[in-house]
Amino acid sequence: MPRILRINTRTKEYSFEEVGPYAGLGGRALTSRIINKEVPANCHPLSSENKLVFATGLMGGSTAANSGRLSVGTKSPLTGGIKESNSGGLFAHKMPKMDLLAVILEDKPEEAAPFSTLFITKDKVIFKDASDIVGMDNYPAHDKLLEEYGNKLVAGMIGPAGETVRKTATIQFTDPYKRPARSAGRGGTGAVMGSKKVKAIILDPEVNEKVSAVDMDAFKTARTTWVDILKGHPVTSEGLPGFGTSILVNIVNEAGALPTKNFRFGQCDHAADISGETIAETIQARSGKTTEGCHTGCIIQCSQQYNDANGEYITSGFEYETVWAFGANALIKDMDDIATMDRICDEKGMDTIEIGNTIAVAMDGGIIPWGDGKAAIELLKKVGSDDPMGMIIGNGVGFAGGAFGVERLPIVKNQSMPAYDPRAVKGVGVTYATTAMGADHTAGYGVCQNILGVGGTVDGHKKDGNVELSKNLQVATAAIDSMGFCLFVAFAVLDSENGVQTMADLVQAYTGNTFTADDLVNLGVNCMKDEQEFNERAGFTKMDDKLPRFFETDPLPPHNVAWDYNEDELQGAKA
Repeated sequence: MPRILRINTRTKEYSFEEVGPYAGLGGRALTSRIINKEVPANCHPLSSENKLVFATGLMGGSTAANSGRLSVGTKSPLTGGIKESNSGGLFAHKMPKMDLLAVILEDKPEEAAPFSTLFITKDKVIFKDASDIVGMDNYPAHDKLLEEYGNKLVAGMIGPAGETVRKTATIQFTDPYKRPARSAGRGGTGAVMGSKKVKAIILDPEVNEKVSAVDMDAFKTARTTWVDILKGHPVTSEGLPGFGTSILVNIVNEAGALPTKNFRFGQCDHAADISGETIAETIQARSGKTTEGCHTGCIIQCSQQYNDANGEYITSGFEYETVWAFGANALIKDMDDIATMDRICDEKGMDTIEIGNTIAVAMDGGIIPWGDGKAAIELLKKVGSDDPMGMIIGNGVGFAGGAFGVERLPIVKNQSMPAYDPRAVKGVGVTYATTAMGADHTAGYGVCQNILGVGGTVDGHKKDGNVELSKNLQVATAAIDSMGFCLFVAFAVLDSENGVQTMADLVQAYTGNTFTADDLVNLGVNCMKDEQEFNERAGFTKMDDKLPRFFETDPLPPHNVAWDYNEDELQGAKA
């Protein structure tokens, strides 16, 4: 039976517990319920009262396609609200094979306490001295762990940004190619792990129990239908595997919604140079890989391996949002510079969206010139050190804006916006404003209907229909995150008559518990309610559900559209 493992990082005590009141939950629904019920909403995110939760989805450990995503939940040091950060890698698929539904880090050691590596085995947790990898970047530290634990290593770890509790800090996870290249990226989860003096978590390579569906015949039938749905949609079977997520660069640029020069323009003159098509051509010419899966069982394969001009590996998981943040928003044209910055973010353990926006703010503040990739690289290298500039950059847009005297800060609840301008993609703008997570496109991806025409069409330039659209997408996304599916399955599900029912059939067959399409929707709704309730207790009100004023006062070229919702209108997007 799946268990919850609680680890006290101060006393080094631990307990394996039955799921109890958290039965029927997984992934984001589980992390958000635990944080809502167990963490004081008014606590400091780096205090002993905060908790850090790692949870596999309801489909975790199964052979259902694209079901290996991990949810990491906490109170965010960046936003001050609840946070679920979603990651690929091997962690979520491994946990059920150890009878683990969730791992919870509690309390915190004294400030002077050394960092530990937690080794989790079947019925035991061992605290090991982490001094041999403390201070190291993630790739070399991960290599040392590979030497110690072998090629079956499954790890979650923080880099120097997490060790120094910077608000942009990520938790990096072992990917299928034995690299620490997958991130629980947003909201500063790595800072919380660092505050608890945990450098790495290792799941015992030797524990690998078989996990089977309760109703195998029904599961196989639903699994086949599920693969057909994913393989039958042009986005999940052709676009993403062919060009990666950066296929969106040209599409969003053409729509006039690609934020450029710190959200001043909706189109970027050098978009073609940083497009998915150009990246794929470069990868092929340098003997890289245009298709990779980020987790076990992925059949979409939208990740990539990007090499330098000598054919040497630079980075992987080279996402659209990363390419946009450094490329269009900071006006950097050199793809190798952008790839290098992505690698540095993985090495230091930093969110590329928050950091990319922070670089644009540094340029706006005259710290470095616009478009200067080499200068940006040098700034990023300072994070995790005792250099004051590294401390500023590592704490994100809001902090850096105050330090540099910049007023143009594209943030909601202190988290910076991703790669879609809300003035031209109002469906995602409503999501930025209203999700409990802060500005987060993945919480309700209105780009589908506003630009891509997936799941219908809603005009992204007008207010009509976009509040309802965002609400429905936020509910669906919360459910997908809770089941442990990759968010990109939504492209196919939105255009499939039996997509939602097939997901419900998979959960029912795998768990043996009755699970209908209505149960799936309720899973998402109740997850959002937990998140909203926590934020309300933390002091958030509807006045926090708004975009910065410059989105209202500065129309976005080329379509000259502005943000025109008030806070009361936006409340309809709440669960």
